[in-house]
Amino acid sequence: MSVLTNMKVTQASNLTPRLLEQSRRLGELLARLRIARGVKQTDAALRAGLSRNTVYRIEHGDPGLAIGQVLRYLDAIAPGTSLEILYSEKDPALAALAARERKSRVREMSAAERDELNF
Repeated sequence: MSVLTNMKVTQASNLTPRLLEQSRRLGELLARLRIARGVKQTDAALRAGLSRNTVYRIEHGDPGLAIGQVLRYLDAIAPGTSLEILYSEKDPALAALAARERKSRVREMSAAERDELNF
């Protein structure tokens, strides 16, 4: 007679690496959209009727969540946006975020740094 001590099976253990990557990518896209739109995670959770823990799991690509929770979260961040639009990354807020990320600040060189270059 065998004794089962841990019956809990995680969704992640039943998915292929490719599917796990897709789940992670979905979470990443949702997090970027939320940030791009300037929505706090707690506010998005409240709007979607989800706990903050569930929102954390969504944004980290937990494959064990119901698709309805993911869709409610997407609608809370960007009402009317579909998964197709999310994956195409055509949202204007995402374009603005990408532009901000490409910009890099350049500081002026100090006198010591200029002297070191021997100009």
